[in-house]
Amino acid sequence: MNGIRRGLSLLAIVVASALGLDAGESLPVAWDMEKLLRAPATFPAPEAAPRVEGVEALCFEGLPFKGRPTRIFAYYGMPEGATPDKPVPGIVLVHGAGGTAFANWVKRWTQRGYAAIAFDHDGGIPVGKYSAWERNPDGSGPKRSGFNDVVTREVPDHYMYHAVADTILAHSLLRSMPGVDPDRIGMTGISLGGVVGSVVAGVDPRFKFFVPVYGCGFISENEDDGSRFIDSKKAWSEPGVAHRVATWNRLWDPKHYLPSARLPILWLNGTNDFAFTMSAWQRSYRAAPGTLALSLKVRMPHGHNEAGEGSAEIFAFADSVVRGGEALARIVAQGVDEGVAWADFVSPRPIRKAELHFTRAGGRWQDRQWETIEAELGDGRVRATPPDDALVFYFNLTDDRGLIVSTQHVELSPKHP
Repeated sequence: MNGIRRGLSLLAIVVASALGLDAGESLPVAWDMEKLLRAPATFPAPEAAPRVEGVEALCFEGLPFKGRPTRIFAYYGMPEGATPDKPVPGIVLVHGAGGTAFANWVKRWTQRGYAAIAFDHDGGIPVGKYSAWERNPDGSGPKRSGFNDVVTREVPDHYMYHAVADTILAHSLLRSMPGVDPDRIGMTGISLGGVVGSVVAGVDPRFKFFVPVYGCGFISENEDDGSRFIDSKKAWSEPGVAHRVATWNRLWDPKHYLPSARLPILWLNGTNDFAFTMSAWQRSYRAAPGTLALSLKVRMPHGHNEAGEGSAEIFAFADSVVRGGEALARIVAQGVDEGVAWADFVSPRPIRKAELHFTRAGGRWQDRQWETIEAELGDGRVRATPPDDALVFYFNLTDDRGLIVSTQHVELSPKHP
């Protein structure tokens, strides 16, 4: 480690070297953006769909699936006081695998002063139970099928093609609503919603910020690091599976789209996430030029829960971009000098706690045990000495609001193999 200095400004990452691609390379899939950037037609929601106080339900027109019309179920809500004369910011909410349009997720945001829309990109309506929602009786689009549909259907009938289009159409619809400021709309996605959103962020330039929770790119490579590829319960090398994985990698892995995502991004994840490992996650945030902040929490639980939907960092980041709120702390550089790890930061709020998280374990990321020591906190710099047998470490800074910002993780060579 001696003499190694790593100036890791997140705004100065060289995308091409991270990807091994020409930064100007065209995207692998194209949509009719002229159509998607217009507000879609709307229709009454199916009678069976539950109504929630303060949240409205509707369907909007999606893209044709196998030549048939589709309708996308959505919940939307407006905060009190939103008028055309006093427009409010907005948020598009992209659910995870097995999810649907969640009305309570919309409420989380309307209570914070945002117009919000949550929609079902899996062809369903919120009737039934998790991962088994009823199909939209008025014309459902494709159901999530992992990577299986990439070799059995044409691209315009792929699930990912529709999920991305549905997200852009939901954005266009929200922008058209009276009382919504179209120039202050962001997006957040959970798990698979973060994967879909990571593609959308590189395709729809109108979004003003993005917060992917867990979900990221580079998930169709590096099986040996513990990554769980979408819906795959078989080894990726098995006959028939490898071709599907390779095709999904070529068309849909967000790694192709993230270099075009120049909007401000906060990446939120847990150290032991079962699906989105720290390795794939790091390659993703390094690929996105708009990356501003990371928040990596030790053993953060996975799901549509208080951690996934309700992490306070999400709301603070959104406010800082579209409501003039105070920003999160920002890591401006980090490195290791003569065995001492350090990071430089700027923060509009006092940093109350600094910690070095490290693991002595190798192998699958999901199985590694993490330990924590207090770090030395100075004026704009944090320092700590990782143990000799640490294999990975990173810093977490916690400000006086309890908001956590992380450095990039650093992998070390064993001192005593």
